[in-house]
Amino acid sequence: MNEILIYVPRITNRVRYIFRLVFKDLLKIPYEVTNNLDAFQSADKPKMMYGLKAHTDDIFFKAAGLLFEKGVHSLEYNAFDYKGDKAFFQVYDEDAVLPFDVFSAIFFLVSRYEEYLPFVRDYHGRFAAPLSMSVAWGILEKPMVNIWALEIKDIILKRYPGFVFPVKKFRFIPTYDIDAAWAYSQKGWLRSLGGFYLSLKNLDLKEFGKRARVLSGKERDPFDTFDLQRAYQKKFHLHPVYFILFGIYGRFDKNINFRNRKFRRLVKWLADYAEVGLHPSYNTVDHPELLREELMNLEDLLKTDITMSRQHFLRLNLPDTYQNLIENDISDDYTMGFAALPGFRAGICDTYPFYDLELDVETKLRLHPFAVMDGTLRDYLNLTPEDAINKIKKLIAEVKKVNGTFISLWHNESLSDAKRWKGWLPVYEALLEEATNP
Repeated sequence: MNEILIYVPRITNRVRYIFRLVFKDLLKIPYEVTNNLDAFQSADKPKMMYGLKAHTDDIFFKAAGLLFEKGVHSLEYNAFDYKGDKAFFQVYDEDAVLPFDVFSAIFFLVSRYEEYLPFVRDYHGRFAAPLSMSVAWGILEKPMVNIWALEIKDIILKRYPGFVFPVKKFRFIPTYDIDAAWAYSQKGWLRSLGGFYLSLKNLDLKEFGKRARVLSGKERDPFDTFDLQRAYQKKFHLHPVYFILFGIYGRFDKNINFRNRKFRRLVKWLADYAEVGLHPSYNTVDHPELLREELMNLEDLLKTDITMSRQHFLRLNLPDTYQNLIENDISDDYTMGFAALPGFRAGICDTYPFYDLELDVETKLRLHPFAVMDGTLRDYLNLTPEDAINKIKKLIAEVKKVNGTFISLWHNESLSDAKRWKGWLPVYEALLEEATNP
C-alpha cells in the first residue's frame, strides 16, 4: 500500500499541521497518524515514528519537543553544521535517522515563531530581515523546508524502495504591486502644482520639463509600463497577479485616487487578463477597519469577491494582520518575504497554510512567499543590474532544485527604464528568461 503510517505519542495541532504540510502539501503522499502503539506495531505497511524514543526498528525521527508544546517562549536552538548548511534543534539518539528534529525545525520556520518573541521593530513597524535566525545561520537564501522535505523522502525511499512519490514541477508566478500607476498623470491639479513647485525649488528643470510634457500629452508617463507587462505575459505565457493600492492618499500611500476614471479603467483592464488582489494601504496594520473599506471599494469596481492580498510596505504584524485578513475573507496572502533581503522568510518556496501561534491552530489562510523584490536589490542592497541578475539566477536555481514555486515581486515603475530605474529593465527580462527556461 502506498501510504505511510506515522506513530506519534501525542497528536497535537502542531503535529497535525506539520505532517499535513510535509506529507500532503510538499511530498504529496497519503499518510495516517496514530497514537495507538499496538495498532502501529501490528500494521503491515510503510511506517515511521516521531517522538522521544523508538519503540520499534522502524524509521525513527527523534522529537525535540516543540510540536508537543503550547504557547511561545524562548528556545534553545542548538544549531550546528549539517550537510553544508545549518540545522537546529539538535537531538542525540543512535536510533534516530537524523541528528536534529526536522519537523520542529520546519515548524519554527513556517510559523515564523521568532516573530512572536520580543523584538525591536524597524521604522515601518516591521520585523526586519537582519533579526532573523535564518540570516544568522546563513540559510535565508535556501528553501530549507523544501530541502528537508526531500531528505525525508529519501529516508522513506531508502527503507521502502517501492514507495511511489508523485512528480512535482517547478512553477513561476510573477506578481506586481501597483503603488503608483502613473508618475505624473491623473494626480489632480493640487498634486501636480506641488510637483512643479518642488522641481523649481530644487532647480530640477529636467523633472519640470518631463512633468510638463507628460501632462500636455506630448510624452508617455514613465510609470505607464502596462502594455510592456502585457507583452511579457504573451511572450512568456505568464499568469501574473496584481495587487492594487486602493486606499486614500497618505504619506506612504501615493497612488491615484481610487475614484479616478482612468485609474478605474486601468484596474478593470488588468483584471481582464490577470488575477487582481488588494494591496492594503499602509495604515491598515494599525487601523484594521480600513481594510474592509478598501476591499469593498475594489470589489464594487470589479464586481467580484477579492480574496488575495499583499500588505503595502510589507507591513506584517503577526498574528494580528493575518487575523484581520481572515476576518475579511481573504484566502491567499502574498506578503511573506523581507523588504531588506531576498530569500525565503519562512524557509519555504511553496504555498502553505498560516498557523496562528497565538491560538495554536491551523487557519484557512494560505501564504504565498515571494523570493525577490525589485526594491530589495536596488534600494536596500545597492546592487548593480549585473549583480542583481546573478542574485536572481541563484535564487531561481535554488527553487528549481526542489521543484518549488518561484514568486517575484515587481512594480510598474521599475520597468520604466527611467530615473532611478535607468538600466534595470534587463534585470526583469533576465528574471523572466531564467524563470521560464525549463
